[in-house]
Amino acid sequence: MQKIVNAHCHIYPEKIAEKAVVGIRDFYDLDMSLNGTVDGLLKDGAKIGVTHYLVHSVATTPKQVKSINEFIAESVNQHPDKFIGFGTLHPDSEDIQGDFDYLIELGLKGVKLHPDFQLFGMDEERAFRIGEVVRDGKVPILVHCGDYRYNFSNPEQIKPFLDKFPEIPFIGAHFAGWSVWKEATLKLAGTPNLYVDLSSSLYDLTPEEAYDLIHAYGTDRVLWGTDYPMWESISEMEYFNKINLTDEERSQILFDNAAKLLNIK
Repeated sequence: MQKIVNAHCHIYPEKIAEKAVVGIRDFYDLDMSLNGTVDGLLKDGAKIGVTHYLVHSVATTPKQVKSINEFIAESVNQHPDKFIGFGTLHPDSEDIQGDFDYLIELGLKGVKLHPDFQLFGMDEERAFRIGEVVRDGKVPILVHCGDYRYNFSNPEQIKPFLDKFPEIPFIGAHFAGWSVWKEATLKLAGTPNLYVDLSSSLYDLTPEEAYDLIHAYGTDRVLWGTDYPMWESISEMEYFNKINLTDEERSQILFDNAAKLLNIK
């Protein structure tokens, strides 16, 4: 049976999940049927046999960092055999190093950033301060990449960060460029420390286009994910199965690459 890692999952406490989902829906103007809770994630993933989940959330203000990281850690502790947790940092925090040290103390395994939500450019000194902490901490970073409406995380902002911190395993969400997929591939493919996930992408790409993007980055550099709660696992797997990949390539993307990067036993 094929093991599956959902490598891109946002989760929220039940008391704020509905509000968070509405905020995401409105930001991207997309219909969403999932509720953003831990139980909702597990029920959705069970429909296709997901075995592991990379879970995280994003702080839109510095004061949210601590509580979000504690919630993610608590969720991981409740599902230790299924969840790998990434913590959040905020570029305007007065103590980025302290925030990072605490998320590591909590047992979280990496950092998630969303420049478009957090309103900073990945080519700014604020981002580089986070990069220095993450580099020295020797953990991976997952970054939302791309949005034609803004200039926080498009390829021209991502490339300087990648070049400045080649030691950081960098997961560029959404083929490293949501809504600017082809531009991102032209500018970023081949960067040695870059991995990509294919979440929130397959709905707007033909199977042939997705095939080309996967092979541009390399099948050993691509992770499968749904961007929960944005997309349902069943529909995302249906999109994925339409791509003309070999069985070995499917196994790489669905499990092997994430297992190696995230140290899943």
